[in-house]
Amino acid sequence: MAILLPVLLLIVFGIIDFGRMLNAQIVITEAAREGARWSALRQTAPSPAARAVTAAVGLTPVPGATVTSCPASPAPTDRATATVTYQFTFVTPFNVIGAMFGGGGPNTRTLTGTGVMRCGG
Repeated sequence: MAILLPVLLLIVFGIIDFGRMLNAQIVITEAAREGARWSALRQTAPSPAARAVTAAVGLTPVPGATVTSCPASPAPTDRATATVTYQFTFVTPFNVIGAMFGGGGPNTRTLTGTGVMRCGG
C-alpha cells in the first residue's frame, strides 16, 4: 500500500490537472473565436480585445489578447484574427516529482487560442 498509494495519487491528480488544462484551453479558444467574430462584425464597444478577454471567465490571471481588425472596406480574402494567451499552472507538483528522477522543468504551461473570421462586407 505504501508503494502503490503515491503512484495512484499521482495518476489521479495528473488526470485532474489534465482536465483543468483542457478546460482552460477550450475557454481561451472560444474567447479568441468570440474576439475574432466581434472584430469581423466591426463592433466597436467594447473593443474586440476586451471582448475576447472578458469572454474567458473563470481564468486567473486574466489571459492576454491581441486582435487584428478588419479594414473599412474589406476584400473577400480579409480576415479578422484574435489570439488569446494564458499561463496555466499545474496543481500537481510535476516539477518536483520530475526533479527526483533527474528531470524537472517549470510547473506552468503557456496555452494559446486563435480565432479567425472572414470580414463582413
